Parts: sequence; C-alpha cells; structure tokens
Amino acid sequence: MTRREALAQLAALIAVPLPTAALIGGDPLDGTVAAYQAGRRRGLWTASEVTARALDRCRVQGHRWRAIDALAAMALSDARAADVRRRAGRSRGPLDGVPVFAKAIYDMAGLPTTGSNAEWARLFPDPVRRDAVEVRRLRAAGAIVLGKTAADDFAYRGNGTSSHTGQVLNPHDPTGTRTPGGSSAGSAVAVATGMAFAALGTDDGGSNRIPAQFTGVVGMKPTFGLVPRTGVIPTWPYLDTHGPLARSVADTAILLAAVAGADPSDPLTRAGPWNTAPAALSDEALVGVRLGVVEAHVPRERMAAEAVAAWDRAVGDLRAAGAVVEPFAPAVDRATVEDAFAAAARARGDVPVDPRSPPPTANALLRYFAGRTDDARAAVRRGYPAYRAFYDVLPKTFEACEPLLDRPMAEDPAGRSFARSRATVLAALAASMRAARVSAMVYPTMPFNAPRAVDPWPEIPTALDYANWLGLPEVSVPAGLGADGMPALNLSIVGLPGEDARVLALAHAYERRSRRFVPPPRGLSWAPSPCRGRVELPECRAGGGTMPGVDLDDGAALLDRMEYRA
Repeated sequence: MTRREALAQLAALIAVPLPTAALIGGDPLDGTVAAYQAGRRRGLWTASEVTARALDRCRVQGHRWRAIDALAAMALSDARAADVRRRAGRSRGPLDGVPVFAKAIYDMAGLPTTGSNAEWARLFPDPVRRDAVEVRRLRAAGAIVLGKTAADDFAYRGNGTSSHTGQVLNPHDPTGTRTPGGSSAGSAVAVATGMAFAALGTDDGGSNRIPAQFTGVVGMKPTFGLVPRTGVIPTWPYLDTHGPLARSVADTAILLAAVAGADPSDPLTRAGPWNTAPAALSDEALVGVRLGVVEAHVPRERMAAEAVAAWDRAVGDLRAAGAVVEPFAPAVDRATVEDAFAAAARARGDVPVDPRSPPPTANALLRYFAGRTDDARAAVRRGYPAYRAFYDVLPKTFEACEPLLDRPMAEDPAGRSFARSRATVLAALAASMRAARVSAMVYPTMPFNAPRAVDPWPEIPTALDYANWLGLPEVSVPAGLGADGMPALNLSIVGLPGEDARVLALAHAYERRSRRFVPPPRGLSWAPSPCRGRVELPECRAGGGTMPGVDLDDGAALLDRMEYRA
C-alpha cells in the first residue's frame, strides 16, 4: 500500500463537515482543531497568537506538570508562516497552523534528543540536524511542532518517570501523587491540559493507551506498520507502533492521516493490501453495527465497583448510539495469544517466536544513528550502557552486541517467526469475527484507574499486549470520571489490521454519544496568562475568572459570541 493510498483512506474520515466540540472556557486551545481553524478563517485569532499562548501554557503548566522535555525555538516563526499561507489561500490542509507535540524519543531538528534519560542527554547534548519521518510529515502538513514531551526513560515503562525531567504528574490529581501513565506521559498531559491539540506517542505494550486512560484523553495504537518509525530512538521493532493522542477522535484522525503511510527507511512498515472499509466520521456510524464484548478482557470479579459501573455505562452508551453489543469469544484472547503464537511456530517447524529478540533492537539502534551522525557505530558504543540499562535483553557489553548490529531486523529468525505466527493467528481471529458477524471488539483499555506513581499496579490482568502482539488498530476513548474526580476508565474499540478508518469512525460515534471527555480542573492545571495581541477572550472581557464549560453541538455558535477587535 502506498502512502498516497493510506492517506486517501484516512482522509475519508476528515473530509466531511463535522460538528465542532465546544471551546471549554472560550480558549481556542481547549477546543477542537475544526473549531480552531474556523476561528482562524473568521479572523478571531491567528496561528501566531494561539501558538504564543500555547507556549505560555507550556512554560507555566507544562513545566509544573513536568510534561515538557524541550520547546522548539522555531515554533513562532512556523506559526507566522502558516498565517501567511492562510492569507494567501495556500493552506496545506486541516493541520496547517495547528500546535502539536512529539515525544522525547523523536528526533527534531534544532533540539537534542534526550530520550527522557539523564545520561543519554549528557552523552548527546548537541541539537540534531534532522527530523524523524513523522515530524517531517507533520511539518509538511503545516503543523506547528512546539517541541517534545517528557516520557519514561527510552519509552521503556508505563509510569511517566523520567530520570531527565522527573516524574510527570497527573493534572486530574490534586494530591500530585498519582501516575499519568506512560510511557507517552507528557504527550497525554499536554493534550489533556490544552498545551497542544494533539501529540505523537509510541506504543509497544500500552504506552499510548495507558496515559490516555489515566489522563482521560483519546489514545490510538494504529495497525502495526502503518506509521514508519525512522528517526526515533528504537524500542522493540516487531511490536513498536507510533500514533496520536488528542482530546477528540476527530483530532486523532487528523494527526494520523498526516503521519501514516509506508516509508522505505523502515523495513517493517507494511506495503501490502489493507482490509479497510470506507468510513467517515459520522454520529451514526454505530447504528446497526455488531460489536463483540471480549469478556475475557473484562475481569469484573477483580475490578472495583466504580470501574464496573463505568464499563457498564460505556456499553450502555454504545447501545444508545445504535450498536448491537453482545458477548464475543474470539479465537484468541489476551490469555491465549502467546501460546497461540508458539503453537503456530511449532506447527511450521519454525524457530520459537520472540518479539523482543535482541538483534532487531541492536540493528534498529545502529540504523537510528546512521541517520543522524557520520559514525553510527561510535555513537552506539557511546550510548550503549545507558540504553542497555533498560533494554537489558541486549548483551551486557557493546563488544558482545557489536556482531548483532549489522543483522537486518527484517531477517531476524525469531522476529520472522513471530511475524509468520502473527499472520496465522490473525487469520483465525478474523474467521471468528466473521462467524460471529462482529465488526469490532470492545473492552476496557485498562480495568482500573491511575494508582499512585510510587505504588505497584493492581494485580488485575489487562489486554494491553494483545493488540501489540497481533498488530491490531485500537482507539481508546474516555468513558468518564469516577467519584474521586479521576478518569475512571477508557473504552477500547479494536479492529483487524488495516481497519484504522473503521475503528476511528466507530470511536467517534461513541464519543459523540457519550460525551465523556472532561478536562482537568482549571484551578489545578494552570493560571491563565493575560490576554495577548488581538485575541479577545470572554474571560478577559468579563474582567478575569473562568468561563464555565459549554457543551454545544456546533462550535460556530460559541464563535459567534466571541468578538474580534483589531
């Protein structure tokens, strides 16, 4: 599948006019991309003004929540260029002039790549001269890349704990003790608190979906291979999937459309046919659709009563949106998926599967540095102890690892066996879905809400690895707050590989029916900066304070209430 074809399929999601969500508090940064662009067209604000306001938020609340790794010096000049394009009628599309972020492990021209690791930041302090492929595609779409968000060291864990910038805090938590999840912690916090409209993260075993649930935003793990990973510090090449976080499914789709599509620089991006269904973001997308509740992924007997209630409410919202929701036992579930892979390998007489086989990660690390330095092997040697402290399946020393560096990741026997088993198990899963006439699976993203950052997670099984092993597209959508004011649960809608457009359409319809996104309390998240330039916001005209949240079907109605003063 070509990049053009992938973009065409995803573009169908965002090509139709959509009702725009409310601007919470009257600030364009708290609304949707569609409402923001509508305001730009009407002259209510410019990309330059809103980018300056976004940077103000980053410098105040971003650092307060320890969500920011670094800010880009060129953001304001990029925003001014977007304003010039708009005035000239040369907009590059729905992302043109939109402030976004990328995770700390992404290369970004003009900034060092810290990997959110203190030692790596010390070893590689110089700004890099290239953009990761995804960042380059965002810029080509006109997006204003504000900089990088903090993460777990090398995206290795799910707690938002960085040795470089500290523990990322959860903006919903007044005690400052509960985790925002990770590893894409800063990206989730940045969009939850309106520092940006969307952000890029990565997901090997839940790194987008965990912080999406714990901070109450939308997180997506696209189909494995849909998004190339070149220019990003590598993790596990046979599991790693990059995707967006945003406050709405529509904004998630817009960001994904900008970065999706194979690139020859990543040998594991998929170029074959995709099993896609034409889809658009419609409030009616769930009507008559059969969804399968994977009961093995809903451990009700171990979930807190509040989590069970949130889950039951989410299922009720799906039914209210017109879906037929029934129990479904797929051919493979979270408890059987690894055994199914192993059995498929044995049946082929193949080597054992290993998605975390050392050679692909070693080769990916060499390939990463080959794109940013003249002596990639020396750079790997310099950074190896810091990196290997986390990716400890690698040999203990660089000398022991060096023979692995040149083994192409796509030719690793254990990785190839894993990929073959994935195809076999996916075929069985697809057959079971067809037999049950199930269009997509649903289950809780995680069956518990955010614990304290210093505590171990509850011993409740999750289905996070399930989608990574199978390469499935999964969209995690907020299902509301609990009595403690924290995000209680997210609903995951999961399809077969290549069905990203369909899954996004179903997730959008659920979101529009349920309306469960709630931003962090304004008093906790930031102190509004004074009104700037020509942006005249309702709270400023009222003499300070915060405008109550508004829930409107059409953001244009709120725009009509906002004056523009030169």
